[in-house]
Amino acid sequence: MRSKKGAVIVAGAFAFTLVLTACQQGSSSSGGDDKTTDAATGEGTSDAPAEVVNLTFQSLAGQPATIAETERIVNEWNEANPDIQVEIVPAGWDGIYDKLVTQFNGDAAPDIIHFEASGIRPFAVDGYIADLSPYLSDDLKSDISDGVWEAVTVDDQIIGLPTMMQSYMVFANTDLLAAAGVEVPTGDTMTWEQFREIAKASSVNGTYGLGWGLKNPTATVMSLSMGNGGDFFSGSGTDVEIEVGEAELAVPETIHAMAYEDASIMPVTLTQSGSEVLASFYGGQIAMTVQGSFQATNIANDAPEGFNWTVLPPLEGSVGSAQSANPQTMSVNVDSEHVEESVAFLEFLMEPANLAALNYADALIPTTAGARTELATLAEGQTGWDQILKSGDALSAPAFLKVDLYQQWNETVATPALQRYLANQSDSAGLQTELTDGWAQVNR
Repeated sequence: MRSKKGAVIVAGAFAFTLVLTACQQGSSSSGGDDKTTDAATGEGTSDAPAEVVNLTFQSLAGQPATIAETERIVNEWNEANPDIQVEIVPAGWDGIYDKLVTQFNGDAAPDIIHFEASGIRPFAVDGYIADLSPYLSDDLKSDISDGVWEAVTVDDQIIGLPTMMQSYMVFANTDLLAAAGVEVPTGDTMTWEQFREIAKASSVNGTYGLGWGLKNPTATVMSLSMGNGGDFFSGSGTDVEIEVGEAELAVPETIHAMAYEDASIMPVTLTQSGSEVLASFYGGQIAMTVQGSFQATNIANDAPEGFNWTVLPPLEGSVGSAQSANPQTMSVNVDSEHVEESVAFLEFLMEPANLAALNYADALIPTTAGARTELATLAEGQTGWDQILKSGDALSAPAFLKVDLYQQWNETVATPALQRYLANQSDSAGLQTELTDGWAQVNR
């Protein structure tokens, strides 16, 4: 798979505008070939100590609880497997794409690489990632849905084990909904029409029904559009066509209508990040906010005392409640001398109890059915978890994961076009034209 080695440097120019961090040397082995000597005969014996396999695991765990769970898993593995030892190499999400570019081109990449499906794909296309499919157990293969496996498959090769996923959820201040006479939905899903009506009904007494952090709107729009059958792209690699039709425009048009027809979205939040919107949520200025599911942990920890909140059912579009699965991944360096041993450790990490603990720490959704069952028990009775786990059933690989130039289109075309539209500086037809013509320019 190394025929395109080095091409990933070009891909990195558009993937992430983040700061490069320091490199860490990759895999190594320790131990020697020396035989032990029999004290009586002075001859070599066959009971020489086995060579220890040392694996480096570059982890992006950032939350204290997630770091602690990662360390626990590694320590348990190391204690049970003295001949295969795993060393955690801490890293951060900021600048990780560029860091991996440097590591791979310097032959200094770790054995095990923590990233996400959309980010690791260019490295796999360029031949830097091992195919894991020959090493995976049937039990693990069957415990993950086909739609999620598709997110980590390139040219029929599994390029990483999917571990954690997020969905976009509606978080609500239950006291404000009650004061507005709004009944909290309790079904398995909530239609966009219901959502819009709740936002209008709770926009009273100086309070907005919704605050939505859409400073970088593309990921949110692309994900939620899947519920309307909006794929945007067909094809793979560079042989790709774009379609921006009714299904693709439904989500941005609804958000625009809520902002400018219903006046139910707090205007400033459209220019803020999701995290920045939380201050207005805690302060009672907005009744609801759309956030990544991981914010459940932050809200539980940071909301003021006495703040009553819940998570509403997943949003359902015209064809269902599907959202994009862009899972965090665990991949293996194709140049690692210990691919099989690396996968053995990753299968241990993917055991239901371990994967559930990692996802619980980050308020994310496990990719395996077994881990979701474990997590449902672990989080029983805690705010929001029932709805968050329900949303995981409809997560599936989006079409854009197979598009080589998606990130370039995202940053240079889609994000500014959506920002202008949501600022009411263009109309729906203008948005459609910008997205379509912009792709033609990017994919020349």
